[in-house]
Amino acid sequence: MLIRNETASDIRAISHLVTEALRMLAQSTGTEAGIVERLRAEGALALSLVAEDEGRVVGYLAASPAWIGDQKGWGLIGPLAVLPSRHRQGIGTALMAEALRRLRTTCKGAALVGDPAYYVRFGFQAFPGVSVAGCPPEVVQALPFDGIEPHGELIHHPAFGLDQRV
Repeated sequence: MLIRNETASDIRAISHLVTEALRMLAQSTGTEAGIVERLRAEGALALSLVAEDEGRVVGYLAASPAWIGDQKGWGLIGPLAVLPSRHRQGIGTALMAEALRRLRTTCKGAALVGDPAYYVRFGFQAFPGVSVAGCPPEVVQALPFDGIEPHGELIHHPAFGLDQRV
């Protein structure tokens, strides 16, 4: 398996993969592929990684710029998606490890909204002072690379449709 940057020829496969993978989640809105497309169109993909196996895109991870409170320089991870037929094969773990390696060179930390039981393995945790309106506090997680606890609202790019600013 190869983790690499997306290419133009991957875009259709990424859209299909994100839609199929996230359809399984109760919290999925069905708009996740559109979010990636808007981030790409606006030049807001800090990372757009694919996991390729035998010439096929089997996993995907996006990261975009974010703020926590008045602190800019955060990398927001999401979506992270793996083809349902390829779950539990280490693809999501490999994508996350590469994303965190790359983000450590350019960001003060990484943040996401997701399942705490999954993301704790990478060092993410919920902080009492970090929130996203309408989200349960335990799913709003951060991994500060400098060890300083973040405080404030996690601000996503407008492509996420949360009426926030970056």
